Amino acid sequence: MNKLNPKVVLGVAAHPDDLDFGASGTMAGFAKNGAAVHYLIVTDGSKGSSDPKLSSADLIKIREKEQRNAVKAIGGKSVTFLGYPDGELEVTMALKKDIVKVIRSLKPDVVITMDPAMLYSAKRGFINHPDHRAAAQATLDSVFPLARDHMVFPELFANGYLPHKTPTVLLTNFDSNNFVVDITDTFTDKIAALKAHASQVGDINELKKWLSQMAETIGKPAGYKYAEGFVRIDLR
Repeated sequence: MNKLNPKVVLGVAAHPDDLDFGASGTMAGFAKNGAAVHYLIVTDGSKGSSDPKLSSADLIKIREKEQRNAVKAIGGKSVTFLGYPDGELEVTMALKKDIVKVIRSLKPDVVITMDPAMLYSAKRGFINHPDHRAAAQATLDSVFPLARDHMVFPELFANGYLPHKTPTVLLTNFDSNNFVVDITDTFTDKIAALKAHASQVGDINELKKWLSQMAETIGKPAGYKYAEGFVRIDLR
């Protein structure tokens, strides 16, 4: 597949840190090449802590600050928080409308989100968080057909949010891909972004070791030292 050189990139994810784990090396590369990179975080991240002394309200503030710092680390332009309750996300028309509004505002060339079909990975030993799947499915639905059709959400159209057809979608999927991006030159940016999520990552050295092994595994078949892999969909 041809390499991508987008002017506007929108990453959509359920929680702060999701995009940085799956795609921040790629997004940092896009930013270095002149793209305006934007993050859209759907939930408030209020459940992501094992500290019994930490309130949800305080955690929301912490995680929003961490995500803003992470976006700066990869050269991103903005981050928007929709504030849906963490752990309770469902695929609703209200959620899709919120995402469509952002897509029509930014008019991205590339939208990046998680693969909603990734229910679990027996190989890696995890069940994909339901918020991840809900955010990803709502994003796909918003990209096509909802953001494209002016008669969908006519109140948005009436207020100047004109239809937009996104040319390319990249889906993060840790078990399979059809598109690999060289992140050898931006791997340090990826680590810096994840380091910003201090409330979540724990031992950054252990995390770096794990991420480097994964990036090497993805990159090796393509001849890259480090890479991120995606399911790429070019819309017609």
